[in-house]
Amino acid sequence: MSWSLTIARVAGSEIRIHVTFLLLLAWIGIASYLDGGADAAIDSVLFVIAVFACVALHELGHALAARRYGITTPDITLLPIGGLARLSRIPERPSEEIFIALAGPAVNVVIAAILILFLGARVGVVEVADLENPALGFAARLASVNVFLVLFNLIPAFPMDGGRVLRAALSYRLGRRRATEIAATIGQGLAFVFGFIGLFQGNAILVFIAIFVFLAAQAEAGEAGLTEASRRLPIDRAVIRSFEALGPQSTIDDGADLLLRTTQHEFPVLDGAGRLRGILTRNDMIKSYRGSGPSTPAVDVMTTGIPSVPAGGTLETAVKAMRDDGVPYAAVVDKDGRFVGYVSQENLAELMMLGLDAEGEAGAPVGRAAGGGPWGSTG
Repeated sequence: MSWSLTIARVAGSEIRIHVTFLLLLAWIGIASYLDGGADAAIDSVLFVIAVFACVALHELGHALAARRYGITTPDITLLPIGGLARLSRIPERPSEEIFIALAGPAVNVVIAAILILFLGARVGVVEVADLENPALGFAARLASVNVFLVLFNLIPAFPMDGGRVLRAALSYRLGRRRATEIAATIGQGLAFVFGFIGLFQGNAILVFIAIFVFLAAQAEAGEAGLTEASRRLPIDRAVIRSFEALGPQSTIDDGADLLLRTTQHEFPVLDGAGRLRGILTRNDMIKSYRGSGPSTPAVDVMTTGIPSVPAGGTLETAVKAMRDDGVPYAAVVDKDGRFVGYVSQENLAELMMLGLDAEGEAGAPVGRAAGGGPWGSTG
């Protein structure tokens, strides 16, 4: 996620802090200082840091549980509304999804238990309702936050943890796609409730959570539709075969010329044997024009690491390759490794919106393509 700073690497996952989180800390510190002086400011800032440490541990719980099934977690980002763990893929077996979803809240249960049993923290309605009151004690407030995180994240608002458990349970009888549609609809309905309450109470954080839940539910519904459709669609239905290409000696200026006289936004860079070296994107060109200039060789700034998939298979191979490698393109090659075309996320989105079936006939739309696999917790 852009505008994020990496602060640590734990169990193979980068722990990142979004700059807006730092702004939140500054705002809380200043507000507390003006209200109660330096001691109040220090207490408030340390408490928020402790809360988000618990959120990070929550996300690491998801990450460690996912590793059991061979799913990596490249990064965990801390935002003002909570944490976001980006899994390399979403588990498709309902039992795996349930285990991973419950691993996060389980971490908060353990934290709360330690604070209560070993530090004597007291948790009750008063503590949960008055978390900003330092007179209640640091440990009591932190234990209460963890209890709140457990209860809130188990609300069946997909894609929060409770919503994922709901989706997995429904999958046993309805299949993954239909279960995702139902869970996403419920999640978006609850997002409206969160948003209404947030607006009524003047709670900006709850409004942001509502927006996140609504958009994430919509995105994952599209992802489920794409995954199912890609299994039955031949890759030929999505391959871009008509394109302008650049050579190894081409410059940014050559790419800009093609950009202006075609409708393409990206241009494959091919060697003399017809093999892909990389893809020069519009963003690559814009950055180079502002930096090194139009005479810069395309091979110096093009996007590399494009995965290759064989022609003649299913679209699933391209979707999986793009998701695993975290790039928006997949090269389609013949049996000799020569480039015959490519698949882009934009092209997949258009295909999904049209709802084409395996024979190329228009059917019911199955949603927009979406990337990712975000597992969020809110604090």
